[in-house]
Amino acid sequence: MSINNEQWLESIKQELDSNILGFWKNHTIDDLYGGFYGYISRDLTINPEAVKSLVLNTRILWTFASAYRLTGNKDYLQLADRAFDYVNDHFVDREYGGLYWMIEAAGQPLDTKKQVYGQAFAIYAYSEYYRATGNDTALKLATELFHTLERYSYDTQYKGYFEAFTQEWQETKDNSLSEKDLNEKKSMNTHLHIMEAYTNLYRVWQSDELRAKLKELIEVTIKHIIHPGNAHFILFFDEQWNYKSEHISYGHDIEGSWLLVEAAEVLGDEALLAEAKAIAIRMADATLNEGVDVDGGLLNEAGPDGLIDDHKDWWPQAEAVVGFYNAYQLTGEEKYRDAAIGSWTFIERFIVDKEHGEWYWSVSRDGSPSDNVQKVSPWKCPYHNGRACFEMIERLSGAATSH
Repeated sequence: MSINNEQWLESIKQELDSNILGFWKNHTIDDLYGGFYGYISRDLTINPEAVKSLVLNTRILWTFASAYRLTGNKDYLQLADRAFDYVNDHFVDREYGGLYWMIEAAGQPLDTKKQVYGQAFAIYAYSEYYRATGNDTALKLATELFHTLERYSYDTQYKGYFEAFTQEWQETKDNSLSEKDLNEKKSMNTHLHIMEAYTNLYRVWQSDELRAKLKELIEVTIKHIIHPGNAHFILFFDEQWNYKSEHISYGHDIEGSWLLVEAAEVLGDEALLAEAKAIAIRMADATLNEGVDVDGGLLNEAGPDGLIDDHKDWWPQAEAVVGFYNAYQLTGEEKYRDAAIGSWTFIERFIVDKEHGEWYWSVSRDGSPSDNVQKVSPWKCPYHNGRACFEMIERLSGAATSH
């Protein structure tokens, strides 16, 4: 494709600053209850009484901490500080440790279960805030949470991590992350984001225990979670790693391909890094061959008999840009760079909301916005698209991919 790196870089910087971060800065601050609104619709209708999720608030914290670290823009620091204070004041369980899954608009606990996926995002956010600011409290919170997860969630028999617990860290039958997910003991998604969180924490806290756990997580991902035949992620498991799903999530596959390499790079284990790179290329290949539509957009999900969700959600498009470009950096093969540019072009044409800002939740196969009108919600946040821009700015600027 004809676009050069300078043009591409400029369009990404513009999108990040004006349309993504600018939207969150200008539209999401909750002056009534503090923190950030829990829900804003596509036409910018605010629900000031909407619940506030751990996922949304930790992702806002991560995004603005990272934005400040990379740009030095004090506006972003102010928003990161706001998110950090809000998470600590309202989500942290002072009695039992960990963070609540959901709170009411005014800040009281609503769903107090300890979803391990959410705890991972807190570690990810706290460690990024420490990277950006040097705030010792943030590092302390991140390391304490690491020890809490290892104490309660780690499976000493079969390795890996269990999905969810009660507020008191007791067993629960309510494991599901969302209504879309199976109610199983272990999932790809939780392990992917624990690995992501531990990777970021290891950048700033290189303890022997964390190193061992990060190494094991990479090995568990390669051994159990990536299908040895087709190089797709297996999505759900019982505690002994027996498969519980045959669905394919193309967005997670391409996201996981680059996060796996990043984890191995930060760990600094050369043999494991070589293995991770080889598998990442296979994962990118499988996604490129099966999941990319003729318009450059990434389809959502498939099953053994073909497509089961042909919508194109916002976040897989963001991950595709980074994942395919990562494969290009690993191989030098132009087909991956072309795919990354194709993903970005699709985003600009169809996913960016040119009227109200930020990105649509998804578009249907014909490119029209889907009937999901969420612009800010428990799962709709600035992390995937913001991070894709951060990553591509660093990579296109020639920065070291290992950060």
